[in-house]
Amino acid sequence: MMIVDTALRRRAEEGRPIRVGMVGAGYMGRGLVRHISTSVAGMRVAGISNRNPANAERAYAEAGLSPTRADTADGISAAVAQGRPVVTEDAFALIAAEGIDCLVDVTGAVEFGAQITLAAIDRGLTVVTMNAELDCTVGPLLAHRARSAGVILTGADGDQPAVQANLLRFVRSLGVTPLVAGNVKGFQDEYRTPTTQQPFAERWGQNVHMITSFTDGTKVSFEQAIVANAFGFTVPRRGMYGRDHTGHIDELTQMYDLDELRASGGIVDYVVGAKPAPGVYVLGTHDDPAQHPYLELYKLGRGPLYSFYTPYHLCHFEVPNTVVRAVDFGDAALTPPAGPHVDVVATAKRDLPAGTTLDGIGGYDSYGVAESHAVTRADNLLPMGISEGCVLRRAVAKDSVLGYADVTLPQGRLVDILRAEQDKVFPA
Repeated sequence: MMIVDTALRRRAEEGRPIRVGMVGAGYMGRGLVRHISTSVAGMRVAGISNRNPANAERAYAEAGLSPTRADTADGISAAVAQGRPVVTEDAFALIAAEGIDCLVDVTGAVEFGAQITLAAIDRGLTVVTMNAELDCTVGPLLAHRARSAGVILTGADGDQPAVQANLLRFVRSLGVTPLVAGNVKGFQDEYRTPTTQQPFAERWGQNVHMITSFTDGTKVSFEQAIVANAFGFTVPRRGMYGRDHTGHIDELTQMYDLDELRASGGIVDYVVGAKPAPGVYVLGTHDDPAQHPYLELYKLGRGPLYSFYTPYHLCHFEVPNTVVRAVDFGDAALTPPAGPHVDVVATAKRDLPAGTTLDGIGGYDSYGVAESHAVTRADNLLPMGISEGCVLRRAVAKDSVLGYADVTLPQGRLVDILRAEQDKVFPA
């Protein structure tokens, strides 16, 4: 932060703000537009694309801005050059326009997210993704494509995966070997549905399917898989441990077997109910015995596992940090350097009859659980990010993990092509 705020201040003084293009104008996107427009000197949201342009206009209006409308790349380019905020229905016109420095994906959509991410990479744009669902499903391949194109593709500061990534990098800088990267949740029930979550979604003005994915465990599985893929970690078992623990995070140092953690090379996990919340934690060990007394002196205990945590995640408030890191310093907050280590696989939320068309993430039919990529490939399991629109060939019992053999895939989807390519690029 002490670097990026200086970089932003310099840009503001020189009158050359980072020009952000944003796709998606939902609850999180509107918060991001308002934050950048009112609080972040040296950056501006140059253009917003949304399938319903009125929502993009609302995002600007809530930030005190009056946008113009343009639906061609030339029209958008002209608005950006004149410093006028612009709204468009066509995300690909926004990507093709001149003057955009960074694209931020705030869609949460797997298929559409894949399309715009590839288009941005081909255009040579820096991409900041807030799309954990896409990142988990084909993120390793997209990162590979971005590296080949010489551009940065990164997860966003503020959400739990990148907060963990920052903490992991900090812990490593201390000479500590991280062995657990964890997420703190307040509640989880795999059988929650859009019906049970509708009141909460309406209260906060959020998408009910997204809210359902938070409560049924799918979202935390996506988030921890992303961390695992970025740092070479795995899961201790299908679904992770996911303990209920109402004490302090520091107490978790006594709940893991050090030898098992070392043998695994590090795991991702989560805990329900721990304090402080909501936040993330990293548990690690220091191999230099001479440093142990210092760590104890600094109130980190006697080891062998030491606890580090961040007691909050501020989502859209921290996204500008990611943009500056990527655009000015070529530093990705979170990105997989190679192939996948952990997937999220679709699991039946209820008894599903043959012929069911799966309703996907945050729906009535399935929830996602984290599984090692080796098992996913060996057992030909169905990734949660692939599940939407698949038709069951046979009946599946509640809590059964679905496989590719159980479903017929929709025709012509880009995400299926990318998943197949990812399997070829990164053999199991």
